[in-house]
Amino acid sequence: MLDFRLQVFYTVAKRLSFTRAATELFISQPAVTKHIKELELAYKTTLFNRSGNKKMSLTPAGKVLLNYAEQLNALYGELEYDMNLLNKAHGGILRIGASTTVAQYILPKALALFHHKFTAVQVRLITGNTEDIERALLSKDIEVGIIEGISKNPQLSYKPYLRDELVLVAATGNKRIKKEMLKPEDLKNYPLVLREPGSGTLEVIAGAFLKHKIKLADLWVEMQLGGTESIKSYLLNSEALAFLSIHAILKELKNNQLTIIDVKGMMIERTFHFITPHGQASSLSELFMKFARNLTLD
Repeated sequence: MLDFRLQVFYTVAKRLSFTRAATELFISQPAVTKHIKELELAYKTTLFNRSGNKKMSLTPAGKVLLNYAEQLNALYGELEYDMNLLNKAHGGILRIGASTTVAQYILPKALALFHHKFTAVQVRLITGNTEDIERALLSKDIEVGIIEGISKNPQLSYKPYLRDELVLVAATGNKRIKKEMLKPEDLKNYPLVLREPGSGTLEVIAGAFLKHKIKLADLWVEMQLGGTESIKSYLLNSEALAFLSIHAILKELKNNQLTIIDVKGMMIERTFHFITPHGQASSLSELFMKFARNLTLD
């Protein structure tokens, strides 16, 4: 673990808030201020800009210290893992980020089984859309991410995890559906519910329509919602249609609440990807990725 003063600085620097850092570290705000002042005295420099009502920001010295704190934090994590490995135990903290569909419908089982096998590993999961998870990885808030999009940030490494299919669904008994199969161009005449901008699912859907020379702007978009559960609930109370992951609708299909509608010549497949920074991924990240992949082969 980092020297506590450095841990306090790291938390303040990542949150840019003394109040949030105090809450996260379970100490008082005056204690946070004291530790930061001690560091500034030790290094004979100012670490944060705190003038007026402007939002707190790092000074050039603060940015340098944050860079070293991030490297030290990673090294301590590796040290803890390797020392546990000597005792044939896996321990430490693994911070995972997952886009919404993965976090809700894929990861819970994998995380439960992973925890059962590696009880000394503390897993912390954050969720968001694909852009959120990529940003969290780049800012080193997480060690590994799992996304559903197809974007390729040159600063990140993408490794296949699991295949998925997006299917067109509507509430069972939707009165707008008169055909058993629709053509892609027919979808211009139906109200659609799509995910929000920045969503990996939306990115994949847009790519699939472009193959049929249809832009999202050509579609009748009734609503954009920020999560699969919201979309499912909306469909059950409307005559709209939506493309959803097959993993996300198994219960509704079984209960005959939602129905899959075939679209001629349109099969939307995608791959969920692990993402890590370029170079050697952390030991715990590698352990989790290997474990999760093996589950898909069972």
